[in-house]
This record gives sequence, C-alpha cells and structure tokens, in this order.
Amino acid sequence: MGLSITVGLLNDPARNDPEGWDHHVAAFTRLDRALARQGIDWREPDTDPAAGALHAGGMPYSYLGHLRRAFVLRLRGEAVTPARSVSAAEYARDQEKVQDELTMFSSHLLCHADHAGYYLPVDLAEPLFLPAQDRVPGHGMVGSSRRLQSELVRLAPGLGIRPDEDGTLSRARLAELVDTPDSDPFEPEKYAWAQLYAACRASITGGHAIVFG
Repeated sequence: MGLSITVGLLNDPARNDPEGWDHHVAAFTRLDRALARQGIDWREPDTDPAAGALHAGGMPYSYLGHLRRAFVLRLRGEAVTPARSVSAAEYARDQEKVQDELTMFSSHLLCHADHAGYYLPVDLAEPLFLPAQDRVPGHGMVGSSRRLQSELVRLAPGLGIRPDEDGTLSRARLAELVDTPDSDPFEPEKYAWAQLYAACRASITGGHAIVFG
C-alpha cells in the first residue's frame, strides 16, 4: 500500500469504471466550486481517453516523508543526509524540524496530505487551505504544481541531482533517477523526487491537476 500519483486522471480508463468515473468527476466539481469561491478560475481540462494518463506513478508513503525531511534540511542550510543512514533518534529530531517548517504554511511540498488531494498548474504563492465544508480531498489542502516544481529544483543539489540552469531535467536523466539502484543511500529520496518532478512537468505542460490517491 502506498501513494499513487496521477496526472490526467479522468483520461485513464484503467482507473475509471463507471462508479470510479462518477466519483472523480464529482470530486473535481467540488474542487472547481471551492476554487471559484476563492477567486481562482481553473478546472480540469476536458478528457481525452485516447491519450491516457499523462503521468501515473507512486511511491511508499515513507519515501514522501524522507523527501520532506531532505527538503527541510536543505531549506535550513544543513547537510542533507540519507534517511536510511541516520539513527531513529536523529530521524525523530529531524521530523520535529519538518513540523516546525510545516507550521509556516508556505511550502507546497510540506503542506499537503500524504494520501489524497491536488496540485494545480496555477501559480499559488502559498498552499490553499479550503474550508472543511467544501469537502475537497486531502483535508482541503491544495498546492501548486508550479511551486512544487520550484521547491524540488531547490532541493535537487542536496540529493546530487543537477538540473539545467533553467530548472529542467532531461527525460533520460529522469528515467535514471526512477531506476536508482537500491544500493544508493538516497534511493528513496531520489525516487520520490523523480516521481513528483515528472508529475509537475506533466501537470504544467498539459494543464491537468496532480492527483494524490
């Protein structure tokens, strides 16, 4: 059991039998209405089943946690160490730092549910926290795929990832990161980084939301 990440969810017939289709359409409708009440004009593009999902991937939930820890260490100017290499006590101390940064409510990587919710190809300065009555998955936390991509690029050097000067990464290099061998101490962080970066690129290019599930 782990986190699934999809861009172009409604295009994906493998995940959308009639019951699943109705569920996701209703969820997007609630999201659209909630965004409109915040003055944000965005909606999921029309579906194209022939195109399929623009990105479909996932990771163990622990990988996302390790990536968030690495991001906070990088943000604070500390050495980014592999989560696998530290003691349980040190990891717990680092998680306290993650919680401290989360309470700033500014990071799109940190301020998002682990298991559900959306990142939109909209340049939101800060994550959205929609009211509970809007019933938006992910406890109403909505991030920006554009801002998430920027945060990933900021983290990249701490993991030994070197995007181009404009923040882009070739598809070949991205594929290498997805296939990082298990012997690499940063394998969880690199895999999570690559999955999210690929999702951001697909979201920004196609105008679709990244959907956690």
